[in-house]
Amino acid sequence: MLDNTHLHITTWVLGIVLFFIALALMKGANAKGAKIVHMILRLMYVLIIFTGGWLFFQFSSIDAALYGVKFLLGILVIGFMEMILVRTKKQKSVKVMWILFVIVLLATLYFGFSLPIGFDFLR
Repeated sequence: MLDNTHLHITTWVLGIVLFFIALALMKGANAKGAKIVHMILRLMYVLIIFTGGWLFFQFSSIDAALYGVKFLLGILVIGFMEMILVRTKKQKSVKVMWILFVIVLLATLYFGFSLPIGFDFLR
């Protein structure tokens, strides 16, 4: 079940969708709904890290350095998602966080899809 990337891709796609839903609910002044979606998103973070960790330990022997960089970038994406949501809730500036989030997300997607067990449509 965890010998390919399908489960991992499903978890991070759901995570990104839930991130934008939680953000929309926060901006729409639906605090209770935003809190519920944020908690579900935090569960998705755990699943993303679990499935990514499983893939990392299973396939890091192919190229440990690149898989390590991809793992670190994935953790940073999750961190920036959480920082954006928390800072938005506290009504603080999130401009820098958005810029860093987009850069790190694109780098993570590039690494993930260009590594040997990723899809090869970027080459």
